[in-house]
Amino acid sequence: MIKNTLLIAQFEVKKMLLNPRGLIALIAFSMVWLLILLYPISGASSFLVNPDFQAVIEGIFGTDAVSELFKWPVAELAVYWIAALYLFPLFCIFVSADQFATDRSRGTFRFLTLRVGRDSLFFGRFIGHMALQSLLLSLTVIATILLAASREPSLFLPALYSGLIVTLNLIIVLLPYTALMAILSLYASSARQATIYAILVWAAMSISIAIINNYLPIISELKWVLPGSQISMMINTQGLQSFIYTPIALIQAAVLLVLGKVYINRSAL
Repeated sequence: MIKNTLLIAQFEVKKMLLNPRGLIALIAFSMVWLLILLYPISGASSFLVNPDFQAVIEGIFGTDAVSELFKWPVAELAVYWIAALYLFPLFCIFVSADQFATDRSRGTFRFLTLRVGRDSLFFGRFIGHMALQSLLLSLTVIATILLAASREPSLFLPALYSGLIVTLNLIIVLLPYTALMAILSLYASSARQATIYAILVWAAMSISIAIINNYLPIISELKWVLPGSQISMMINTQGLQSFIYTPIALIQAAVLLVLGKVYINRSAL
């Protein structure tokens, strides 16, 4: 099973990198992040190192709300951290929406399951999509490190250390998103439909949790069920402290993967 799972994951990465549609998506992704690096990140980082700007931000949001943001050793990575925490989950929803939807609509899902186990297929596709996203994420972090080093060469080693922490954190954040999209793509008949389902799921769960918390605050911890619920709190963290929310994403991903495993084995072809 492990060998088949890894082969499927490898095939998924190659398919997405070598496919013309995949290449177009990668080029578009690269252009978007190039613009983000050159303008918001490069520009905002110069403000973060300005004491006057720091005083203004602390006056607006409060010292406790942004205290860790100004402790980052590399300003570019601090701005990247905020942008990536929100942008990469959105990117994940779109890039992971077609893990199974097209195969089901074309009828090739049955063909695949005749040659490989459903568990291998499910986890192989999941690992493949995570590997691709990890690759793209790593490239954007490397670009940010180089941007910081071009401003101040002495920042290279601190940026390398912070970049590693940021990369690991963001990969963990994306795990439950990718797992949920795997389940939704099993149910949907197209990638677009899976994306719509994802939006509806997040909207419905957010509204439901807000209503429940309003009337039954005793079970306010229910908010941790929603993937990405910890992101707003991760913003005001830095260094190893940012791993404090790691268990939330790991537990969410584990539960969703188990549900996906059960669903794919019980679903009709």
